[in-house]
Amino acid sequence: MARPSRRQFLKIMGVTGATLLAGRSKANASDEPAQNYDDTLGMLYDATKCVGCKACMSACKRVNSDYGSLAYEKADFDKDSLWDAPKDLSGSTRTLIKLFKESDKQWSYVKYSCMHCHKPSCVSVCPVSAMTRDKIAGTVDYNKNACIGCRYCQIACAFNIPKFQWDKAIPQIVKCDLCKSTNLLKKGITACAETCPTGAIMFGKRKELLAEAHKRLQEHPDKYINQVYGEKEVGGTNHLYLAAMPFNKLGLPILKEEPPAEFSEKIQHTIYKGFIAPVALYSTLCFIAVKNMKKQEDDQGKHGHDGKKKGDH
Repeated sequence: MARPSRRQFLKIMGVTGATLLAGRSKANASDEPAQNYDDTLGMLYDATKCVGCKACMSACKRVNSDYGSLAYEKADFDKDSLWDAPKDLSGSTRTLIKLFKESDKQWSYVKYSCMHCHKPSCVSVCPVSAMTRDKIAGTVDYNKNACIGCRYCQIACAFNIPKFQWDKAIPQIVKCDLCKSTNLLKKGITACAETCPTGAIMFGKRKELLAEAHKRLQEHPDKYINQVYGEKEVGGTNHLYLAAMPFNKLGLPILKEEPPAEFSEKIQHTIYKGFIAPVALYSTLCFIAVKNMKKQEDDQGKHGHDGKKKGDH
């Protein structure tokens, strides 16, 4: 059987590629059904109950140190390296307690860790699916074996949570995963919530946490800012907050309800709807390639294999 020419091969590849892309577009055309987030897992942090003991920070590192290589961070004042005193979330710290002071009479602790967004931007931008969201538990997880180190997740996160291990020979992204592979797996609760001595961190299903949060707001309206932070921000999160101080003064950003991931994906889905744009581009490139091949073959026919025009002696 005669082998196809290069021109015929390109035509075959063009048709095959367009067919595959079209078939793939049909498979991806249907949108995912709306998800009920009520039964996803999360935490309610009540800043008015926090005493700043940082037991949650110690528990997080103790429980997850083997899994995430969470080293202790030496304090500037500690020459003997006895204290773990990180200044911010880092490649060694998943959970952080900070103190914010507005005045001598108005101050508050606040807890930082992954918000576990319903529409996480870190998952949306990750090109290799190293960041994923568990649709049942609602946890946003990280797979170090899939990560290529692009750090797009860091840039995309509205809360500035994911951190990169710059000091490691084989670095990875570090963030809270609700103790998914450690305490949650063994005991059904996060290490920080289990350890908190004042009940400032409550663990459970999101609908129950929201009900408790609104109950506290209703029973003690003078004690709290009338808002559950995380209930609606960027489409909702599984890490919820109550506080007596405005949340923007506790280092938490003021955000819209529409998730950035949903906005960017609407643009992508519009451009790639039906895979029209990729198919059109692929077909155009194949057409140009075939046209160039045809011109080259015609030129070779006119000049002959030795480079002379036919009829020359």
